Amino acid sequence: MNPPPLATREAVREQRFNTVWTRELDRVFADVAPYYDRANHVASLGLWNWLLRGFLGTIALRPGLRILDVCAGTNAVGIGLLEREPGLAVRAIDRSAEMQNVGRRRAEAKDMHIESTIGDVHELPFPDNQFDIVTLQWASRHLRVRRVFSEIHRVLKPGGWFYHCDMLRPASRSVETVYHAYLRCCLAFTGFLFRSGPVALNCKKYFVEAVGMFYSADELSTVLRELGYVDVGARTHLAGMIGYHRAAKPVNPLQ
Repeated sequence: MNPPPLATREAVREQRFNTVWTRELDRVFADVAPYYDRANHVASLGLWNWLLRGFLGTIALRPGLRILDVCAGTNAVGIGLLEREPGLAVRAIDRSAEMQNVGRRRAEAKDMHIESTIGDVHELPFPDNQFDIVTLQWASRHLRVRRVFSEIHRVLKPGGWFYHCDMLRPASRSVETVYHAYLRCCLAFTGFLFRSGPVALNCKKYFVEAVGMFYSADELSTVLRELGYVDVGARTHLAGMIGYHRAAKPVNPLQ
């Protein structure tokens, strides 16, 4: 699959996937919420927790920081951060109430409090300059990236950090071919194993295409810089299929 040039990528992604994003994904995640973490553990061949630990390890913490976890899902990131530093103030936002219900139960089982907001992450319902850290994991390929990243930039405090993790488009065409073949197989297998509903099963093709139309690690770094982030850094795993990014909001607006 040949993605369009970087300058037009967002417009083409939205044109191609808008129907799924606006009409289907809510029902997909309502269906998969009860088994989301288990399915990802299987689909990743047991690497799910390793990838989570790797992402969390990129985040610098200290007590009292205000953290927003965007597309928080089942609260894996918020719980992991609170396990490292209990003195954090963690807030989660996700459009799926079903995913957040699972996340709330997971946090309560560990005697943790994560304040939850159900809403559209393309228009974050928070004032400017509110958070020291914003995280976003495993969701950007389903989003209008520039709009969400701009909103995250807005709600970050000057000098605050944005940490991102997702499946990326590998730079190597041969790796991409193998990657897509694996995704098609594992989506079919996990759908059968966990008895996914029709709406999730019908989106199997979309999930592969969303990765093929997404960004490589270098392209995503370019997008972050174009949106005004500084000190952008990236690290990839599994031949570029998974990427961690971090980027800061400038202390000086002219920086």
